[in-house]
Amino acid sequence: MDGGDGQTATPPVSAPPTPETPGGPLFTSLRVDSLSYERKSMPRGKCLPLHTSTWGSPQCFTDIPTPDVSLTRKVGAEFVGTFILIFAATAGPIVNEKYENSETLIGNAACAGLAVMIIILSMGHISGAHLNPSLTLAFATLRHFPWTQVPAYIIAQFSGSICASFALKGVFHPFMSGGVTVPSVSTGQAFALEFLITFNLLFVVTAVATDTRAVGELAGIAVGATVMLNILVAGKSSGGSMNPVRTLGPAVAAGNYKVIWVYLLAPTLGALAGAGVYTIVKLQPGEGEEPRPARSFRR
Repeated sequence: MDGGDGQTATPPVSAPPTPETPGGPLFTSLRVDSLSYERKSMPRGKCLPLHTSTWGSPQCFTDIPTPDVSLTRKVGAEFVGTFILIFAATAGPIVNEKYENSETLIGNAACAGLAVMIIILSMGHISGAHLNPSLTLAFATLRHFPWTQVPAYIIAQFSGSICASFALKGVFHPFMSGGVTVPSVSTGQAFALEFLITFNLLFVVTAVATDTRAVGELAGIAVGATVMLNILVAGKSSGGSMNPVRTLGPAVAAGNYKVIWVYLLAPTLGALAGAGVYTIVKLQPGEGEEPRPARSFRR
């Protein structure tokens, strides 16, 4: 339609956010919000180019952002996700004990790694699928997650772990002891192993959850594979916990609190170190290659 000045008005066209845009989707065909509060914290909306006679270049404005997920939904998702994780990761070793090494270490690692993968892929867009108090504390410390939500998340994680552990006790009694993470090495060696494998885990999680240059849509596969690798490395020695609630829930259900402080402290310190180190080595804007358009692995 021609205006009074004889110029043709250009209809506004929606321009999708690029991977560099805070809060923009990582890829176009499938929206995946992985584990980062940082990706969700910025306003979302459409960027519309505007052309006027007084502006020499296109300008953008942001529409009203979509509402964030309520804390109640996030906490509910954390409870359910942690329940599934602890039930699966603890059931493997219990079945292994009950049926005389039928699962093997590879089976135990697969139970935990696959559980993490499916939970992230199915619930990551709701709560971020932390499932781990050490991860929640590390992300809050590095300002990827709000401190105001930390208590609710940790309560949900511990509650999910306790409920899953007593469900397993009811199903597999009297073999609950097989699911408790206790060290077969010295206390110092167990502490070092739990610190190192949790460092590995949080280094990977921080990469795929907070860095748009990493392949964020593969977060579930990357984190699940890291959990499997860590259990294969440390499962026979320390139990491969990496998560205070992985140890605490089964310990309460079985009444076995042997050196439980190792499994509360070492993963928390390892998580802080792993997330912190990735934050230090992370590429800054303008460094390295520009982020490539992300694609969904489901295509």
